[in-house]
Amino acid sequence: MEQTEGSESTDQRRLSYFKEMDIAISPTELHLTVNRPQRRVRFRSQPDMFDVPSIDGGCVCDNEEGMADKGMVGCAESSCGTSASVSRNTYPTWLRILSYTLVFGVLLTLLHNSPLIATNGEVPIGAEGGVIRAPRKDGFIVEAALAKRANSPTDVCTRWAHQSALVNGTLYIYGGQATQHSQQGNDNTWNNDFLTLDLTKSWNTGTPTFSGLPQPSGPPAVSLGFLWNSFDSLFLYGGEYSSTPTETPTAPFSLWEYAIASSSWIQHSNPTTSSGTNSDTGNQAVQDVAEGAGVTVPELGRGWYFGGHQDPYTTYGWVQWIPRIYVKSMIEFTFPGFANKDIQSMSSGQTAGSDGAWRNITQGGIQSGDGFPERADGVLVYVPGYGPEGILLGLAGGTNATFDQMNVIDVFDIATSTWYTQATNGTQPSYRVDPCAVAFSAADGSSTNVYMYGGQNLIPAGEQVQYDDVWILTVPAFTWIKADTTGQGTPGPRAGHTCNAWNAQMVVVGGYVGPNQSCDYPGTYVFDASELKWVNEFTALTGQDAEDQQASQTQNITGLIGSYGYQVPAAVQAVIGGQASGGATVTAPANMPSSGPLATGKPIIYTVAGSNGATVTETATPANGGGGTSGGGGGTSSSSNTKGGPNIAAIVAGVVAGVLFIVCLYLGFCAWVYRRQLQLYKNHVAMSQRAAAAGPNEKTGFMFHRGSGENSSSARGKYSTDASSGPSGTRSSAINSNSHNSNGNNSDTVPPMPITAPVGGNSTANSSTEDLMTGQEPSFVGVLLNPRRSLRVINRD
Repeated sequence: MEQTEGSESTDQRRLSYFKEMDIAISPTELHLTVNRPQRRVRFRSQPDMFDVPSIDGGCVCDNEEGMADKGMVGCAESSCGTSASVSRNTYPTWLRILSYTLVFGVLLTLLHNSPLIATNGEVPIGAEGGVIRAPRKDGFIVEAALAKRANSPTDVCTRWAHQSALVNGTLYIYGGQATQHSQQGNDNTWNNDFLTLDLTKSWNTGTPTFSGLPQPSGPPAVSLGFLWNSFDSLFLYGGEYSSTPTETPTAPFSLWEYAIASSSWIQHSNPTTSSGTNSDTGNQAVQDVAEGAGVTVPELGRGWYFGGHQDPYTTYGWVQWIPRIYVKSMIEFTFPGFANKDIQSMSSGQTAGSDGAWRNITQGGIQSGDGFPERADGVLVYVPGYGPEGILLGLAGGTNATFDQMNVIDVFDIATSTWYTQATNGTQPSYRVDPCAVAFSAADGSSTNVYMYGGQNLIPAGEQVQYDDVWILTVPAFTWIKADTTGQGTPGPRAGHTCNAWNAQMVVVGGYVGPNQSCDYPGTYVFDASELKWVNEFTALTGQDAEDQQASQTQNITGLIGSYGYQVPAAVQAVIGGQASGGATVTAPANMPSSGPLATGKPIIYTVAGSNGATVTETATPANGGGGTSGGGGGTSSSSNTKGGPNIAAIVAGVVAGVLFIVCLYLGFCAWVYRRQLQLYKNHVAMSQRAAAAGPNEKTGFMFHRGSGENSSSARGKYSTDASSGPSGTRSSAINSNSHNSNGNNSDTVPPMPITAPVGGNSTANSSTEDLMTGQEPSFVGVLLNPRRSLRVINRD
C-alpha cells in the first residue's frame, strides 16, 4: 500500500507540496522572526488594548505586545509613552483643556466595547476597519459583515493550492497562491482572493466568466485548506500560512462561515470537539491542519477533513524548531441545524447549534492500527449507497518519505465511523500526491465512477514531476480504467488544482504547472465525463434540479450532485457491462471483502424511464441496511426497495405457502367427500333395517317374488352378477311374473335377496360399494388414503 523512499536528513522537510527546502533557521533569523514582527491588518480574537497616548509629543503609540505602530509617521519607538519637552506657557490654558477633552472623547469611543467597561458583556471582535455586528440567538456577537475591501482580481498568471466549493451552479474559489506575472517567483503568492464562476451559463474555456468578490479582511490568506459547503453557506477550514514572507497564525483556530444569501462572513471562535463514536473524549480544542483531504456531503449536512500536517505555518503556538508532524485522524464538522447520531450529545435526534458540532475520529477500525499510514495531499470522494449514509474513498497522498499506492483503497463507512480497506483490480495509477477527483453516478445508480486527474510525484525530493492523465475507478467493481485522451488538446501536467462536477462535466481550475511554464492563463479547463474528452466549452444544461442530480434520482436525498446528464462511457461499459444509463453486470469487487459496507451493502438502484415512458433499465438492487430511501420523480422514474439477486427466504416462504394452500384444499375436499359417503352409509343402514322389519312378503326395492319358469329366470338374470346377464329387457318379465303370482294358484315366493350390485351390472363399481355392504362405517382416514374410491361411491348416489 505504501512505497518508502530512502531516509532523509532530519533537517529537511517539505514546506509545501510544491518544493523541498532546508528549514534550518539561524539564530539571527530566529531573532528576526520573534522580535517585532511586521504589524498586519488581520482579524483579532481579542480586543487591542491601548496605553493612554501622549499628545504633547504629537504621536500616539500602540504598546500592545511591544510593537510600535508602523502606520504612525514620526513616532520613534523610544519616544512612546513620553512627552516632548515643551514649556507650559507655549499653549493657552483653554487650548490645553480643549485638547484633553478631545482626547478623552476619542478614548471613550475606542473603549466603549472594552471588556473593562462593557455593560452588556459584549466583547468586540472584527477587523480594524470596522465591523457591523448582529446578535446571535444565543446572545453572543458574531461578525455579520466585515468592512469591504477591493474586489478580488480575476486575471492571474497562475493559481494553485486554492479552496473551492460548488453550490447551486455557482463555483466559489477562495485563497490559495497566485502570481500576477511570469517574473514574480514564489514571493507574496498567498492571498485571500474570493471569486465565483457561473455554471448555469455556457462559456468558453479561454474566456471564463469569473467574478471578483470583495477580499474579506477577517478570513486569513491560506492555501491547502478546504471549503466545505451546505446548501446556503461556505465553511473555511484549515490551510497553510505564507512561507515567503514568513507568516504564522496569530490566534487560535476560528472557523469562518460565508453566508451566501447575505454575502457576509461569520466567525466561529475557539471551537472544541464533542465525544462520539470512535472519537476522542471531547472538549478538545480544534486546530488548523493543512494539505489534508476534504469532502462535503451537503445532503447529510457534514464535511470531513482527513490527514494532513501541522507545523508553525498551520497551528497557533507552534515554534519553528519543533518538526512538522503528519496526522491520520479525520475531523468531522456537522453543519448548523443538522443532526448527527454519532455525536453523543446529539444521539437522541438533536441538531447542531449555530456554531455546528465537531468530532475528531481517531479510533475508526484500522485507523487505530500501525498499518494505517499518516498522509497528506490525498483526496476524499463520497459514494452513496453500501450503507445507510454512504461511504468515503481515500485516494493517493503520502508524506515526505512514504506514498500511498492505489492497489488498495481506504474505505470509510459513514454510518459506523469505521475504516476498511478494499483491493482494486486492473492496472493502477502510479503513486502521486495533489491530484483532484470527482464522482459521477449512472442514471440507475448501478455504478459510481470516480474520475481522478493529475497530481505529481515527489520522488526524488526536489525533482517532482506533474501528471496530466485521467483515471476512472468504477465502483462497486473497484476496477481502474485509464481514459484515452490521445490526440486531444489536454491541459498541461499539474498538481494542486481543484475539480468540481456539474452537468456531467469536470471543471478544472488552476494548478501548479512546474517551473518550465511561465503562465497558465486563464487556467480553466473542462472534461466531458461521458465522452472522455477535453472540450473547449462548458455546456450548461437545462431541466435539472438545484442539486444537478440525475433525473431518475431527484427524489432521493443521496442522489449524487453534479451527475445530471451523465452517461456511462463506452470504455467503462466494456469493463462492467450494461449500457449508457447503467445496468452494470459486474456488481461486486473482484476481490470480495469479508466485512464492511462492500461485503454487506449494495448501491442504491433507480428505475430509469425514457422520454416515451418506456423503461430503459431496471435493476432491483438497492442499498442494504437502508442505504437511503429512494423514489420516483414526476412519474418518470422510481427506485426499488428490495434487495437485489435471488431472495432465498422469499422463495422458500412462497413455496411453503403454496404447499399449505394445496394441502388445505385437499383436506377440505376430503372432508366434503367423507360427509357425503357417511350420509350414504347411514341411509343404507336405515333402509336395511326397514326391510328386515317389513317381513318376507313385503314388496320392497330389495325383495322379489319368484314365479315359475322363465319369469324366475328373468328376474334372476336381471340381478345376476354374471357379466353375461344383460340389464335390459328383464324388468317387464319381472313385473309380469309378479302379476301372475298374485292372481294365480302358484303362490310360492322367493326369499328376500339383498342387492349386491348396482343397477347396470358394472363390475368395476362393485368395489366402490364394498364398504357400504360390509356394514362398516367409513372413516376420514380412509377417504384421505383413497379419495378416488370414496368419490365413486358418492357418484353412484
